[in-house]
Amino acid sequence: MAQWVEAGLWGLAGGGALVVGALVAWFVRVPRDVVAVVMAFGAGVLMAAAAFELVDEAEQTGGLLATAAGFCGGAVVYVAANVVLARYGARHRKRAADQPSEAQQAGSGTAIAVGALLDGVPESVVLGVSLLGGGGVGVAMVVAVVISNVPEGLSSVAGMKQAGRGPGYVFGVWGAIAVASAVSAALGNVLLDGASPQVVAVISATAAGAILAMIADTMIPEAYERARLYTGLCTTAGFLTAFVVERLG
Repeated sequence: MAQWVEAGLWGLAGGGALVVGALVAWFVRVPRDVVAVVMAFGAGVLMAAAAFELVDEAEQTGGLLATAAGFCGGAVVYVAANVVLARYGARHRKRAADQPSEAQQAGSGTAIAVGALLDGVPESVVLGVSLLGGGGVGVAMVVAVVISNVPEGLSSVAGMKQAGRGPGYVFGVWGAIAVASAVSAALGNVLLDGASPQVVAVISATAAGAILAMIADTMIPEAYERARLYTGLCTTAGFLTAFVVERLG
């Protein structure tokens, strides 16, 4: 099997976890409290993946400057995309005492989908690059991607479904993100063969920046409105789970 094909399959596996979460949310009536708990757990997993699998490795290989540039860039791009969504009425945040409107519910789901795309593409590129030189994809990285992507798909589709989005829209969005992940991994393997460590560091840190911005702006606020006091515990559990997987991998 060609290496770029293998890279594409790994990217598809990571992106496919988003579709799995979407399928669960679409066909199973998951209580909102459960969605909130899963979202909080996924936020913790994403934090650990960003810190240990992306930022730390980026700094070690490409240096602090490249890492900081990519990290800030990823956050800025995500926030800018979220501002555009808000401007068109898809504001995902709401006061705890308010009832969510359809636009707010759709906005929450769409914001998470945007975050999944912005972190999933560079994350998949990193997976493809990791195969260069005969190296294998790190088990810890793949597990972290899958563990975090399932809650992302679940929580996002739950909001889209409640807002009345049809299956064509929902699965079109997540299917496209899964395909984009596969293509990104394959292209990363082909185009970044021989690329400087600084370039790879910027790509990895960009994913981390988008992840952290999404967690702070979307996942934690949404989870807290339902899970309340359990949010911190669930997020901590997710972080610890990903950290243990990374250390044992």
